[in-house]
Amino acid sequence: MPTYKAPVEDVMFLLNDVFGIERYGNLPGFSDLSPDTLEAILSEAAKLCEEVLQPLNRVGDLEGCKRHEDGRVTTPKGFKEAYEAYRSGGWMGLSVPEEYGGQNLPATINAVMQEFVSAANLSFGMYPGLTQGAVAAILVHGSNEIKQKFLPKMIEGAWSGTMNLTEPHCGTDLGLLKTKAVPQGDGSYKISGTKIFISAGEHDLTENIVHLVLARIEGAPQGTKGISLFVVPKLKVNADGSLGGPNGVSCGSIEHKMGIHGNSTCVMNYDDATGYLIGEANKGLNAMFVMMNEARLAVGIQGLGLSEVAYQNAAVYAKDRLQGRALTGTKFPDKPADPIIVHPDIRRILLSVKSFNEAARALVLWTALRADVLHRSGDAKARQTSDDHLGLMTPVIKGVLTDKGFENAVMAQQVYGGHGYIAEWGMEQFVRDARIAMIYEGANGIQALDLVGRKLPRDGGRAVMAFFSEVEGFLKEHASDEAMKPYVAPLKTAFGHLQQATMWFMQNAMGKPDNAGAGSADYMHLFGLVALGYMWALMAKSAQAKLAAAANGAEDRLKTKLLTGRFFMERMLPESAAHLARISSGAATMMDVPMESF
Repeated sequence: MPTYKAPVEDVMFLLNDVFGIERYGNLPGFSDLSPDTLEAILSEAAKLCEEVLQPLNRVGDLEGCKRHEDGRVTTPKGFKEAYEAYRSGGWMGLSVPEEYGGQNLPATINAVMQEFVSAANLSFGMYPGLTQGAVAAILVHGSNEIKQKFLPKMIEGAWSGTMNLTEPHCGTDLGLLKTKAVPQGDGSYKISGTKIFISAGEHDLTENIVHLVLARIEGAPQGTKGISLFVVPKLKVNADGSLGGPNGVSCGSIEHKMGIHGNSTCVMNYDDATGYLIGEANKGLNAMFVMMNEARLAVGIQGLGLSEVAYQNAAVYAKDRLQGRALTGTKFPDKPADPIIVHPDIRRILLSVKSFNEAARALVLWTALRADVLHRSGDAKARQTSDDHLGLMTPVIKGVLTDKGFENAVMAQQVYGGHGYIAEWGMEQFVRDARIAMIYEGANGIQALDLVGRKLPRDGGRAVMAFFSEVEGFLKEHASDEAMKPYVAPLKTAFGHLQQATMWFMQNAMGKPDNAGAGSADYMHLFGLVALGYMWALMAKSAQAKLAAAANGAEDRLKTKLLTGRFFMERMLPESAAHLARISSGAATMMDVPMESF
């Protein structure tokens, strides 16, 4: 059976030493977050995930969710008790304003918790995760009446939330949706239509489920310009906040799917259900994008979480499994064979995953801190810079971390040999669960197009130029630092490739948009490589400084950190050249192949 240990020490190193969380002490929610308090919170989060959620991961996969004849859905054994532990611990409202019952802690801490939960039990984590996304959308776009009516119960965890976008005939192209909204005399709407692939659409964990539903008001323009967003509770909510009767919302079926069996993915039917408009009419995508961007970052974190738990178990197995002898001679003469971790190819696999995980975690926390600045700072310029950063990095984090998360789960499975294919070892579940993260909340091809087509040119390229300037400044600052040379030199080369790729798009994509489309996936991964390489350079700088000052018993861990970073620079970052070559080849060949030839 798989195990999991939350990487609390690594998170503490990133927040305290690499990113200097104390520098954010002037922001609301940060002022009382001493290192001791931070460690105590993370330790409690780790305990919940390791002791309560992780043991249920296999249970959820085997049992799945069950839909009953009356439309009710029950979750796997133990999920209700685990949800109560999560809810009563206050984890739902970790970073939500206190006025609605939250704790107003930094969103960065919630991002850490999302990684821990995703690694321990992804299926379970989607229930509270979707609620947090719905809360975020209501906080930004909901009226005061809607906020007061729904948020306290959702933040308490008594009610949960979902997002309803996809319909049988439309996925990415939401302009095709058919769900309709008919205005009523009292300001409410009657919602009718069918939504599919609705994660946590129906379950038995909470007494009510608050659905955020995209629909078109009768007479609204066609296409995306005529879409509105509505809050549609499963059970009606009376004026005094108490629950009323059913609201014309039902689960038609549960999807039979490849993984995440412990989460109920539902077909949801709306039959004249009462709903309330969120934000302005016909501007529902603006409101929904708050939730979608939250969800995209969370899904990127899911990719990291599964990569981390797969790595941890593969590393344990590699140290235990005896097979063959080391190429350089026997290492364990007292045993019938050496453990497979002595073999270079096993180490290649493990270090490929480990070096990615540590850099990806840094990228997530670096970006989460920017999100806190955006939402909590009184400095308009700082908020703008942070908003630019989030817009640029959201498709990178979602696309790269989930693509690599799946790839890493497969590599970790390979360490097990034949046992990796056998269910009881748990590795094949990680592979199956990781696969969906590349698809939902916008398939990764869409993330790449979003990066190249929207985020690069946005505001005259202000965001990407700011990122380039920061990396360039770091490279210049450490150009003559011999200790940093193993990190700076490879980063400079890869950064040059990214700059060349960006310039190539500027010169070749305006007149021929297919060039941008053909190179977008490679550009997203090239961008991700450079961002991860930059994270490694920052971590190496901090690790060296801490070793030079006083490591306080962390010498071995920091030295391993530096070696892991060098592996990334030597073995992973050079892939930037291949991405550049593919981007520069353009779209001509792939687009010249006749459609009939496929």
